[in-house]
Amino acid sequence: MTIKLGAVGHFSLAVRDPERSASFWTKNFDFAEDFRFKDGIAVSNRYLTIALFKGKPNSEALEHMSFHLKNMSALRAALEALKKSGVKLEDPGDEIGPEGPGSPHMGLWFHDPDGYRWELSVQNALKKKPRRSPSRRVR
Repeated sequence: MTIKLGAVGHFSLAVRDPERSASFWTKNFDFAEDFRFKDGIAVSNRYLTIALFKGKPNSEALEHMSFHLKNMSALRAALEALKKSGVKLEDPGDEIGPEGPGSPHMGLWFHDPDGYRWELSVQNALKKKPRRSPSRRVR
């Protein structure tokens, strides 16, 4: 028997400063503080909860996580908002590109205050093969 999984409900991340991390998510994204727990803060939106607990961050343990956006307009608007907030973006000057070689999905990558790598992406945004080499996207 296989277990049928639903949407991700929550995940937890070790962060140096839960207050600073919670502020990052509530300032830049549609998250609000949900509750506090011993040495941590949970932030949520209608889809997901991220539990940020005081600990030693290990950005290598989670290569990256991707959040899907509605369309390319939303992705371009997100890019401008992240730039305006001073969020550390990958690929400065060429931030939006295919998720990987031959991928029809477009994305951009950024890092939070603890060095975790995140992606915002639009699924099937490309109807034809990309013109440039996207090989730098996949690690």
